[in-house]
Amino acid sequence: MTLTSRFARLALGGAIAMAGFTGAQAQDDVTMGFIVKKPEQAWFINEQQAATAVGEEQGFEVVRLAGEDGQQVLSAIDNLNSQGAQGFVICPPDVRLGPAIMNRAEQYGMKVVTVDDRFVGPDGEPMEGVPHLGMSGYKIGQQVGDAIAAEMEARGWDPEEVAALRITNYELPTAKERTDGATDALLESGFNEDNIFDAPQQNTDTSSAFSAASPVFAKRGDFEHWVIYALNEESVLGGVRASEQYGLGAEDVIGVGINGSGAAFAEFSRETPTGFHGTVAVSSTMHGRQTAENLYAWITEDEKPQANTVTSGTLMTRDNWQDVRDELGL
Repeated sequence: MTLTSRFARLALGGAIAMAGFTGAQAQDDVTMGFIVKKPEQAWFINEQQAATAVGEEQGFEVVRLAGEDGQQVLSAIDNLNSQGAQGFVICPPDVRLGPAIMNRAEQYGMKVVTVDDRFVGPDGEPMEGVPHLGMSGYKIGQQVGDAIAAEMEARGWDPEEVAALRITNYELPTAKERTDGATDALLESGFNEDNIFDAPQQNTDTSSAFSAASPVFAKRGDFEHWVIYALNEESVLGGVRASEQYGLGAEDVIGVGINGSGAAFAEFSRETPTGFHGTVAVSSTMHGRQTAENLYAWITEDEKPQANTVTSGTLMTRDNWQDVRDELGL
């Protein structure tokens, strides 16, 4: 056999071997990113830690990164490419960045899974081609509204004499879905729509919600009883803090958030109850773990995850928060 023919046979064998791995990656050489929009929030800390833990269990590396705006996300993707990552999980800072993020990811041949907030395309519709894991924002919101209505009834409040503080962020579709769900549930329970007051927030954290809520309480001092809801528990806590500033006590306020994170745990652990009545808890640990597992299977076995996986929530209050936390692995 000539040297040329030997090289030809080796090249052919290599091509055949590589063909067997089309669309997949050797299992002992997988690196993925986990990019979140608010790395300091307990929800996202839990997600990234859970992803890292499953990576350690199954033998792949998770690079935890922040993506608080579009430029930081693109820089994070560049960073991942330099580290040889094959894909990433992301909760985007703005769902409208989906096309730009996917364009950058496709340049590098990376697979992408979204968590919590789903990409939308130029037409404003979800990008179906990008696998997603998250909550049904509307249904979670309905749970919030139902919980508020039940507590109002337990306290004997007349719906006509109660005001609702709806802390909104309509630029974020998932936020609108959640507050819309809560509003509809309240209205179905007999709440007066004229008593719902909006407080548009600039961000999704406690300080932003506090700033948005304070003017509403200042203008509507004629109401003695208030309910508060928003896209997450941090925002509801901002509303509760604002209510306290205007002299409203725990007996006058029913605030119900969404998530089930350290912010809620700290509030429930206070010696004296506050107006933060509860939160619809969803397992951020499960979100982090499941998306990392899904992406790993996609990279190593070419098994693309479902287009949209939806999780549900459990009402957590001061009375049951420790049991719910253990049950959901929070």
